[in-house]
Amino acid sequence: MATILSTLVKGAIAGGIGVWLMDRFTWTWYSHENTDTLVQERLAQKGGRYAPNAAGKKLTDSLDIELPQKQQYVAGRSIHYFMGIAPGALYAIWRHRMKELGFWRGPVYGVGLFIAFDEIITPALGFASGPLTYPWQAHARGFMAHLILGTTTEGVLHWLEGKGR
Repeated sequence: MATILSTLVKGAIAGGIGVWLMDRFTWTWYSHENTDTLVQERLAQKGGRYAPNAAGKKLTDSLDIELPQKQQYVAGRSIHYFMGIAPGALYAIWRHRMKELGFWRGPVYGVGLFIAFDEIITPALGFASGPLTYPWQAHARGFMAHLILGTTTEGVLHWLEGKGR
């Protein structure tokens, strides 16, 4: 029987791996994206920043901390990973309540994160512009990336529980 702490740790690990894989997918998609679409997306971003970087900037500004550009990037990446690790830890506890979904609970979790964070919370907090400002390709990329995040998180948790061996 797993303890709550061990379940949270497994979820955090799974969420971190999910973010890492999600980023690989996203960067690959970006490398094949139409230049006009990339420009349109950049213009839609708050301060020309990717949402986690905008969150990092807002945090450091509120604390009256001035960071060099490279450290601003690291702060943004840290926030991005935190936003996969923390929900991953909570998902590890919650997922057992959705046993009837089986494998599909991972993709459902990922899509839920996409809708909650990318489409609602991030714009509401001012880290991103509203969803209608971005080109459809940005939404498609985000949707697919979060599908990968959720599926990976579920798969890693399944493996860590010893069911994948």
